[in-house]
Amino acid sequence: MQAGKEAIAQAGVVPAAIGITNQRETVCVWERATGKPLHRAIVWQDRRTAARCAQLARQRKGALVRSRTGLVLDPYFSATKIEWLLAHVPGLRRRAASGDAVFGTIDTWLLHGLTGGATYATDYTNAARTMLFDIGNRRWDAALLSLFGVPRMALPEVRPSSGDFGVADARHFGHVIPITGVAGDQQAALFGQGCWKAGEAKNTYGTGAFLVLNTGARRVTSRRGLLTTLACGPRGEPVFALEGSVFIAGAAIQWLRDGLELISHASETEQIARSVADTAGVYLVPAFVGLGAPHWQPDARGTIVGLTRGSTRAHLVRAALEAMAFSTQDVVETMAREAKLRLKTLLVDGGAAANDWLMEFQADLLGVPVARPDLLETTALGAAGLAGLGAGIWTDGNEFLAGRRFRRFLPGPEAAAVRARARGWRRAVQTTLHWAILRP
Repeated sequence: MQAGKEAIAQAGVVPAAIGITNQRETVCVWERATGKPLHRAIVWQDRRTAARCAQLARQRKGALVRSRTGLVLDPYFSATKIEWLLAHVPGLRRRAASGDAVFGTIDTWLLHGLTGGATYATDYTNAARTMLFDIGNRRWDAALLSLFGVPRMALPEVRPSSGDFGVADARHFGHVIPITGVAGDQQAALFGQGCWKAGEAKNTYGTGAFLVLNTGARRVTSRRGLLTTLACGPRGEPVFALEGSVFIAGAAIQWLRDGLELISHASETEQIARSVADTAGVYLVPAFVGLGAPHWQPDARGTIVGLTRGSTRAHLVRAALEAMAFSTQDVVETMAREAKLRLKTLLVDGGAAANDWLMEFQADLLGVPVARPDLLETTALGAAGLAGLGAGIWTDGNEFLAGRRFRRFLPGPEAAAVRARARGWRRAVQTTLHWAILRP
């Protein structure tokens, strides 16, 4: 909050409204009266509840979770994290039952703090990722609350993504500023890309890769591991979407830099990838925290196949970049089949989208144009757009995004050869899955 105050002072202007976006599956718990944290936040990558999810799957609770929430049983989501906190923090269950202790994702935590405790709320897109929210009826689900032992008193009010979330106290930024936009990170990015209509999709290449397809008023139920969730329509109202989450994307590049010390900076990877004609048969499946869509195998682990004495640093770096594109292709193809549509263009954002080689490879692999906006921070842009609409600064989304520019990457002459390499990727993934099921 201090950094935000300094940024406002340097800019010399006061924002007309604040928009909040966050990583949707990180869980916080705090004392409602004081805002005092009662435990460390549990982040989305934490796998401590994997055994509990497996137990629930054996008890055939997966169908209930899927039908109400659109999600799959996985420690990625909030419900089992909250259940774990209730079981392991002394006195928390009693305090939560009375509403004295409360839970929330980061947006709820920020709202509560910024408003001095006046607002305890979240939006539909964040609530939809808790594995406790009925996305069809738009309410906390009694059966799921009972299953995970979560008191309703300990969960926030759920509101549309664009609207009144209270005001930030002047002590934070030096001014009283209304908070009028809240959305989960990927839904904010979808809105920031202008994907408000059914059939429009974007992929964010960040630590993970997250492909979201707006399906409008139509709820599509996946049979191949995609998630049905809530996103934002043109006015910030809830609409349905399909999402495919690839847990590790840019994090694989971080591993090459920090773990193996093969590179000094992520920006080096583009030149390194161009220095070799291909990976010489090397494939990297970066399942460091399991595999997400469309496989959902939490026990999978990172796998490298195809190594020879001729394999070099450049081959491994290129294989890490290719893994992002191959993983995205897996999700795109699954999404197209289940939503019964053909993607015409893939909009992209996130840090790794700045890599021209990766975008060219992705376009060749998908066989459709890849469109990259001039501003890659579309998550922040989407939160600002929702806040501006909520505050009446813009009359509609088109006015908000007027004048944005894109660079388009088109499939090139190497597209057929690139797509042929996908067969090797699928073999590599099957090797990773085989390793996962052969546990001692």
